[in-house]
Amino acid sequence: MDPVSADDAAPKWLASGEVGRAPAARLGVAVVRELVDSIVTEKVPSGTTLPPEGTLSSHFGVSRTVIRESVKRVEEKGLVTVAQGRGTTVNPASAWNMLDPVVLSSLVDNDDTLGVLDELAVVRGSLESSMAGAAATRRTDDDLAALRALVERMEATLSDAEENNQADAEFHRLVMEQSGIRLAANITGILFDRALSSNRFVGERADEGSLRVTLAEHVAVLDAIESGDSTAASEAMATHISRAWLRRRPTAS
Repeated sequence: MDPVSADDAAPKWLASGEVGRAPAARLGVAVVRELVDSIVTEKVPSGTTLPPEGTLSSHFGVSRTVIRESVKRVEEKGLVTVAQGRGTTVNPASAWNMLDPVVLSSLVDNDDTLGVLDELAVVRGSLESSMAGAAATRRTDDDLAALRALVERMEATLSDAEENNQADAEFHRLVMEQSGIRLAANITGILFDRALSSNRFVGERADEGSLRVTLAEHVAVLDAIESGDSTAASEAMATHISRAWLRRRPTAS
């Protein structure tokens, strides 16, 4: 199927003003973000050919060089393919690098149905449960002491949601580190860090009752790791992540 062609005149998605001009101080960074947002939100559907450099240059108020470099950055993220004589064509979502910080941020920020955050919880639960199981087979006295200290810190901060959440996040990062599965820890860390910056993922400030439920789930993970029960540790972590997201999950807009 041939890609959709664009005339030299700006197409509706660009000419409508929905894609704003780049601030002078940020230039290429802003152009990349605007193009990524337009593709992620499907204002520019898969198969569409982007307007020529001149049209983009006029719209964003930047040089053709900035446009050329920006499109190259977008291509590196897997969102477009640049082909000599055929222009720049938008790729399907299956080709995108969704772990790229700009792409992931755009996906989360524009996730009106919460589908992306639901997927993120599933992926995170799968990876972290595997790492919890691995941590149970590798645990040392020092590892257990460090995890226990964080659980005790969570218990001591039940009246302070912000401090409690910090200890919670550190517990998860420490389990990932203790697992020794570096690739899974790296991928999960990227997803987790980006999710934590989303108000919809973090949810409303939890009350003490909710924090006690979360604490009990962390204790279950710790107990399973301490006993060396890989299966129980994996199940306890998967259960915790799934239930914690359901407790926080807002109503989709």
